[in-house]
Amino acid sequence: MTSELRVLRPAEWDSWFACLERAFGGVLSAPESRALWQDLTEHDRSVGLWDGEVCVGTAGAYSFRLTVPGGAAVNAAGVTAVSVSGTHRRRGLLTTMMRRQLDDVRSWGEPLAVLTASEPAIYGRFGYGAATRALSVNVDTSRVQLDLPPGTEDVRVRYTDPVAALPACEEVYGRLATERPGTPVRQPKWEQAAVIDTEKDRAGASPLQCVLAERDGEVLGYATFRVRPDWDRAGPKGTVALRDLAALDPASYAALWRFLFGIDLTSSVEAGPRPVDEPLMHLVSDVRRCEARVQDGLYVRLVEVGAALEARAYRTPVDVVLEVADDFCPWNAGRWHLVADAKGGASCWRAPDRAPDLELSVRELGAAYLGGVPFTSLAAAGRVREVRPGAVEEVSAAFSWHVEPWLPHGF
Repeated sequence: MTSELRVLRPAEWDSWFACLERAFGGVLSAPESRALWQDLTEHDRSVGLWDGEVCVGTAGAYSFRLTVPGGAAVNAAGVTAVSVSGTHRRRGLLTTMMRRQLDDVRSWGEPLAVLTASEPAIYGRFGYGAATRALSVNVDTSRVQLDLPPGTEDVRVRYTDPVAALPACEEVYGRLATERPGTPVRQPKWEQAAVIDTEKDRAGASPLQCVLAERDGEVLGYATFRVRPDWDRAGPKGTVALRDLAALDPASYAALWRFLFGIDLTSSVEAGPRPVDEPLMHLVSDVRRCEARVQDGLYVRLVEVGAALEARAYRTPVDVVLEVADDFCPWNAGRWHLVADAKGGASCWRAPDRAPDLELSVRELGAAYLGGVPFTSLAAAGRVREVRPGAVEEVSAAFSWHVEPWLPHGF
């Protein structure tokens, strides 16, 4: 059998999405979620594999702008909806779609492609590196106390309707998005994904709830969450399941957490994904009772090495020649001379006649790109080879950033 790969036609979306759902276990999406994902699909940036009239493979790419170190919002392809039917495995179809997609991303002039991986082992061979990590916690609020910063008492926390609060919440999100690498600058309609609230999303918990943190009438933060009731013979032991929390100052941040810790008939708060430098871990009285867990988050692929390295800022001056291996996108392979100061200016150009200072693959470069994975760690694992003594430490310092990169929501 042969399969045809083509750009998704709007009339084919139902078959395309059905193929995706089947590949992810066959559980049907709630009608509200399905309608939103159909609305968000960019057909001209999506492809399908067709065996006759049957869709057997899917892949899409959202038009994202991703915050990178220095605060710039860089055009990036948000890779999504990747699947191959179980009847068509081991025929190279995923590789075919990845080949087409990265060629397309390059033609669109986007220097980055990013994704979240259902199975982390899949995407390294296509040049994606795990660039952010996500923290999950399950806090025993019956035994953990908060040490609140000054000004917390001046913050008012009030309930509001999640949909009605969207404009205020989005303003807070937008102000914070430029400060943390890995955060997508929200594109139109994406705010609706933050308030999807179907019975399937609830999984036995309450409808989505929202509170705002205010001082002198100004919204400084918000939290959205559900409450999952539970009881035993000793009494109530419900769980607060946090969806989103963001705040513009320490007092508002602490006031929101204090509210969540104090919700009646609950004894725990589940939260994640959160940044690994989550300030909460410095407010709690006992980190051991927070059951913290860290796992991979956003995967980054440099589609155009030179443009991507010029788009971000660097924490310290750097002058280095990187020899990059990239079998899947050979236009990236070779030696690149990166020169940057600590004021935000960077230049990167091909330098085939220069001796390399470091040797690495594009996968490691993607992992380190947002500042969360040190080159020193990659070198210790044998993933980066130092040619010039001292180059690893120099580059590691330059690529680092003052906050951990973080992807606040999936796509």
